[in-house]
Amino acid sequence: MQRMALQRLRSAGGLARSLFIYWRPGRQRGLQRLYQPFIQPGTVAFDIGAHLGDRSAAFHALGAKVVALEPQPDLAKWFKRLVKPPTITLLPMAAGPTVGFAEIAISPSNPTLSTLATEWREQIGERNAGFSQVRWEQRLRVPVTTLDALIDEYGEPSFIKIDVEGFEAEVLAGLSCPVAALSVEFVAGALEVNDACVNHLSRLGEYRYNVVAGEQRHFRWAEWQTTQSVSEWLSAGAEGLPSGDLYACRSDHQLLLHDA
Repeated sequence: MQRMALQRLRSAGGLARSLFIYWRPGRQRGLQRLYQPFIQPGTVAFDIGAHLGDRSAAFHALGAKVVALEPQPDLAKWFKRLVKPPTITLLPMAAGPTVGFAEIAISPSNPTLSTLATEWREQIGERNAGFSQVRWEQRLRVPVTTLDALIDEYGEPSFIKIDVEGFEAEVLAGLSCPVAALSVEFVAGALEVNDACVNHLSRLGEYRYNVVAGEQRHFRWAEWQTTQSVSEWLSAGAEGLPSGDLYACRSDHQLLLHDA
């Protein structure tokens, strides 16, 4: 009984931290400015690993038809409380390389760090000191879909946000056609995940890349980089950044590159 009470307390603390980080005043305005070049009213946007829905809310505010995936039941409940529009489709599932089921490891104290990536979870604490105290104490079997299946059902997205704690390359493995633009999270100590993402995208089409550091809401580079340049940047350690998001935009979308 005492253990369960302690776990509930840790879960409440983890949710409180996430609410402060992702829903603090002014953040939505910055997110909308960041995503405006990629999303036009009426287009489709995917939010893979939606967490508490801050990105979905920004996509919706820009006029997108949003499809959000969040496999953690507690977070999905909070998503529905925080993101009200009925036009957002929230699916209680994960994305991966194939349709089926998988086990997600949940960290009650840090729900944003819950993951389907077993090898990543086992190694990240040794590679990145920021994860050394994270404990994934719960397991949950969840349904898994693919980006291809989502596109078949909801249409081709103008933007896909993927933030799934080391499982980004597996999510992209379920995409067999180029899309206009997307982002994948990167974390120090696991940059090989992003290198695999870049390699997969290069097989689908020609992309240019940019970076947002941490939870900032502006691009780090004035010019979008080639596949070779961003691969070299990752190999060199990503400037020592602890985390952030790597953005990819298809090269034939010149207007996006110019406006961003």
